[in-house]
Amino acid sequence: MDNARLTSIGEGIWISEGELVSFYGAPYPTRSVILRLHDGTLWIWSPIAIDPALRGEIDELGPVRHLVSPNRLHHLYLADWKAAYPSARLWGPQSVADKRDDLRFEGILTDTPPKDWAGEIDQAHFHGSPIFDEVVFFHHASKTAVIGDLIEAFDDDFLRTHWSSWQRWLARIGGITDHDPHAPLEMRLSFLRRAPAREAARKLFGWKAQRVVMAHGRWQAEGGDAYLRAAFQWLEA
Repeated sequence: MDNARLTSIGEGIWISEGELVSFYGAPYPTRSVILRLHDGTLWIWSPIAIDPALRGEIDELGPVRHLVSPNRLHHLYLADWKAAYPSARLWGPQSVADKRDDLRFEGILTDTPPKDWAGEIDQAHFHGSPIFDEVVFFHHASKTAVIGDLIEAFDDDFLRTHWSSWQRWLARIGGITDHDPHAPLEMRLSFLRRAPAREAARKLFGWKAQRVVMAHGRWQAEGGDAYLRAAFQWLEA
């Protein structure tokens, strides 16, 4: 399909690239992950801006059942998607529900997958920071880990095109380039209690992911387990 908005990257999994959004003055790319569950319904992670072209391709895949926000930063388009798909269920950690009290969430996400996708998608809750937490996911069928802001990996071309010289310097110092991908430095430093995050990381490593898809930056098509272990090494520091 010309100008397709969805890209298949494995069994029952698609990604869609969204518009740039401003985060503290820096342009950030956005990316959504779409999974088709065994019952044929769709699970949509970190919904990007919706438009008729994207909606048309989504509707060809199946009915939208779940709209998932992994953390309190990934909420911008939830209301638009809920309006487009009124029967879809909203999900997120407590921090998202608190931030978006204008929306009704089906349930609060922690370490245990709800029965709606248990056995198909696993999850681990990274917490221990007073300002940030995130639920990361693993799609068993495609062996894909799905991560919001706990890994960012901006490539050189993107940074040269969209970020100023001082912003590129901050990206290198902050460890969010595809040469040295991590959570942003200030986010890592905010995890004052690291034991819960270490436990979540151990669960994540146990998945033996083959690929890693993140919301921001170049995603990892192979060698996912080693990639994750390097990106979360800061937790053992």
